[in-house]
Amino acid sequence: MEQKILIVDDEPHIRMLIEQTLEELEDDGVEFLMAENGETALDIIQQESPQLVFLDVMMPKMNGMEVCRKVKKELQLNNVFIVLLTAKGQELDRQKGSEVGADIYMTKPFDPEAILNKAREVLGL
Repeated sequence: MEQKILIVDDEPHIRMLIEQTLEELEDDGVEFLMAENGETALDIIQQESPQLVFLDVMMPKMNGMEVCRKVKKELQLNNVFIVLLTAKGQELDRQKGSEVGADIYMTKPFDPEAILNKAREVLGL
């Protein structure tokens, strides 16, 4: 089964940065999908069923919290592992993140090593 990672951020350079961080996973046959807002992300998640989603919180159209809530609570897609990415490390956000069903929470600027390790762990590589 092909493994897919969806990278969602409204800033192109951040999407690129995450993809570059994870690019060695392409050797393991991992496919990368991109979205620049929450609405597109939700469509892709429903159509492509990525195993792992790196999801920015602050985005236009639909924010990461909302996307996460829809995926986990409404669509009940528990096989999709969601990493919420945010520039804010406040506890309130973390609490909100777990309320909407985020699997883990990472703060920007993120540690590339941590992202790569988490991706490997989630995808079982």
